[in-house]
Amino acid sequence: MPLLPSTRHIVNDQTLPLMKKGVFLINTSRGAIFDTAAIIRGLKKGHIGHLAIDVYEEEAGLFFEDRSSQILKDDLFARLLTFPNVLVTGHQAFLTDRALQRIAEVTVRNLTDFESGGTPPAG
Repeated sequence: MPLLPSTRHIVNDQTLPLMKKGVFLINTSRGAIFDTAAIIRGLKKGHIGHLAIDVYEEEAGLFFEDRSSQILKDDLFARLLTFPNVLVTGHQAFLTDRALQRIAEVTVRNLTDFESGGTPPAG
């Protein structure tokens, strides 16, 4: 699901009760699809049975570096990590053979276009 104004926080305090109690939510799309505060309330109430996220709304500066010796300043993210039924994979969902192959193909094509004086396509 792309992040658009219409999909921002699409999972929120109003939409969570429409889901079956014990729902297993997975987000590998965009962090802001989920309203994190609402997700935490849903976990605390037991309405959300399990949560698996590869993305997080305020993820800038959280992933791709070892921060184990630092104080986590994002209270919502810190709270998410306390739940035993929450899995955070830190933006690793793209690490598939297919995705990495595609990244390599686009990179080689962009380099070839650049070398020949062309303009690489966007995206």
